[in-house]
Amino acid sequence: MADQGEYPGRLIAIDGTRGKDVIAAADALVASLKERQLECAISRFDASGLFGELSATGRGVHELSARTLALVYAADLAFRLRWEIRPVLEAGGLVIAAPHIDSVIAIGSAHGLDEEWIRRLLRFAPKPHFRATAEEKKPGKGWKAAVDRGYGECSAAMLASMTGKASRRARKEAIAMLRRPRGPKVYRLADDDVAHLAKAVIGSLLAARSRSASTPRSGRR
Repeated sequence: MADQGEYPGRLIAIDGTRGKDVIAAADALVASLKERQLECAISRFDASGLFGELSATGRGVHELSARTLALVYAADLAFRLRWEIRPVLEAGGLVIAAPHIDSVIAIGSAHGLDEEWIRRLLRFAPKPHFRATAEEKKPGKGWKAAVDRGYGECSAAMLASMTGKASRRARKEAIAMLRRPRGPKVYRLADDDVAHLAKAVIGSLLAARSRSASTPRSGRR
């Protein structure tokens, strides 16, 4: 079941197909917020170490399915929510999920998984207050197989089907899916959009604190 809880903090989702690009975008946003005197935490891919442990077993790792990898991602995200994301939100702080759920939906779909199945799998994740996509560097290339870089790279390392040509095709499909219009505004973190997102986050946080301060004590829970 989706996490519909109201938190005093703000969750920012940054997604993309390449781990290096996602983390670079997250670091740029953190720097922009810090210039404005606000600290922000980052929850990164494989904080639980599950993917690393899976890779360390060696035997049969390249025989895994895209469905299995999506299930492991769900377990890793649950760990990140429990230990890295919700504590910050409950304390009224800012936290970036880099990545959140759009990355695994796009990449998993590009690997042949049903989009709705992935969404149902990840429905426990809280909705972010802000959504953004990283600027895609080298979009014409496939993923470099590496377990510790990002979900796309990890998939390339663990799926036997991820040859060079298949990797390029899958990444191209995932990028197209991330770029399609969907719901509320999605910031594209290139050029000035990092600064625009930082200003929007600060404005939202200040507005929330102002509403809280103006609520009569008798009306608070």
